[in-house]
Amino acid sequence: MGTVSKALSLLALFNHGRLEMGLSELTRLSGMNKATVYRMMTELQAAGFVEQMNGDRAYRLGPEVLRLAALREAAVPLLSVSRDVLRRLCDETGETSHMSIQRNGQLTTLTHAYSSHHGTRVAMEDAEILSLHATGSGLAFLAFSSEEVVTRALSAPLVKHTPQTETDPERLRHALAEAHESGIAESVGGFEADVYSHAAPIFGADQRPIGALAVAAPVSRMTAELKSRVRAALKAAALDLTQRTGGFCPPDYPGAA
Repeated sequence: MGTVSKALSLLALFNHGRLEMGLSELTRLSGMNKATVYRMMTELQAAGFVEQMNGDRAYRLGPEVLRLAALREAAVPLLSVSRDVLRRLCDETGETSHMSIQRNGQLTTLTHAYSSHHGTRVAMEDAEILSLHATGSGLAFLAFSSEEVVTRALSAPLVKHTPQTETDPERLRHALAEAHESGIAESVGGFEADVYSHAAPIFGADQRPIGALAVAAPVSRMTAELKSRVRAALKAAALDLTQRTGGFCPPDYPGAA
């Protein structure tokens, strides 16, 4: 890894479970030596990408991350457009909706929305890493990805998140073929027990998937009528989001104009 890649890999270690980290934890998680981590974090702090507050030795993400995020959103308003689409999707389905994007082989939740129709709902967190093989979003993304991407994802160790998680590569390929044919992927209890998720891919300007749009509901509430309503609303919303963010569906996507 080059110097820039090493520095960026340290930033990527932060998540909802690790909002602040000390030098020892960063060293352990990164696998780099302590002197290198200290030098990198010192330079990142000087540039505003991380900060230490009130004499605390722990690091957290700094204001420069917010500035770059704002510039990205100004150039490509993915977040604001996604939130608008998600709110409408919640209203139509009455269930939790969320949008995820792919980065460096990982699918990460960008934003989500809750419906007020039910007191019991599927909870989400932004910036959560979603399993490619165990979530509707991951399967929807893989269903329209290149063979190289699919092979790499299914060749990696497949974690069994719940007793219902499918880890057999051949069965997963069958699920991907079904998702490719219909344009919608499903996962029942694969990532979280008792969660039934439907997802559709979102495409970029090159007609390749950049992420996925999903609706998640408790398994007990997923009737045949709700399933039909979710699939119709989800596909329309995914096509809308793709178009509004400058993307194009591939010719083989069902329902593509």
